[in-house]
Amino acid sequence: MTGGVAADTAQAYRWCQDLARRHYENFPVASLLLPAAIRPSVAAIYAFARQADDIADEGTAPAAQRLVQLDDYDRQLMRLAQQQPVNDPVFIALSDTIRRHQLPLQLFHDLISAFRQDITVTRYHSDAEVLDYCRRSANPVGRLLLHLTGQASPENLRQSDLICSALQLINFLQDLAQDYDENNRIYLPLDLMQQYGVSETHFRNKLGDDALQHLMDDRIRYAQDLLLRGAPLAWRLPGRLGLEIRLTVFGGLRILQHKRRATMDAFSRPRLDTRDKIWIVAQALTRSQPEAKPET
Repeated sequence: MTGGVAADTAQAYRWCQDLARRHYENFPVASLLLPAAIRPSVAAIYAFARQADDIADEGTAPAAQRLVQLDDYDRQLMRLAQQQPVNDPVFIALSDTIRRHQLPLQLFHDLISAFRQDITVTRYHSDAEVLDYCRRSANPVGRLLLHLTGQASPENLRQSDLICSALQLINFLQDLAQDYDENNRIYLPLDLMQQYGVSETHFRNKLGDDALQHLMDDRIRYAQDLLLRGAPLAWRLPGRLGLEIRLTVFGGLRILQHKRRATMDAFSRPRLDTRDKIWIVAQALTRSQPEAKPET
């Protein structure tokens, strides 16, 4: 590698890390708990997902234009597979990350597929449809982290998928009002809405009645079950990576506790305060693995 190329790559990584710091959310971006050697690569992956997500959700461009932009984004990803030069700092850093760690390109294509779906699909008829979306929108993140750390065994990948899908479902439960008001999206399955007597009127009028609360109780139990079934991963992985995932698991459980307590206020968005964070850290450091219900 020439000095100029190395300098360009280092600068691209710095750009991705700056983006990650500006837009940090519930994603282990450059966390001090992650091995220092992979933090720049995590930032590159985050920057890739952040830019694509912004194309799907931000701004006022019509849907057709945003789909064209995502098609172009996907073509830049395919250029990496063909070892063609790229100019975007995200793709410069991502190209280096993919090459160094032999990351599966399909996981990045899956993310773009989910962002396309954000533009074209606003209702989901069943859990199967929601989980298929999670498979492409959330699960690739956990899988990539396992590949980065050399921990991508079949069982680790399976349990990572459970954790990531659960976290995506928890995010949906947090953002009922925002998803509907800003993007006309409802991620609660329509078949369950009908079963519990919930309609779009509940979303339009922010109607937190018994019907919606019963449906929310169902969804809280479902997300918690997925999270606990994936939780053994956090106790099996070594060192700081395992601790990072334990913090994530207990953070998800804490949010579900808040949602469960928010009786008749299903549209509230719980935020974790200092006391919550102390509880999460204490649980991650001292508690043994929480038990899940046996799979049926």
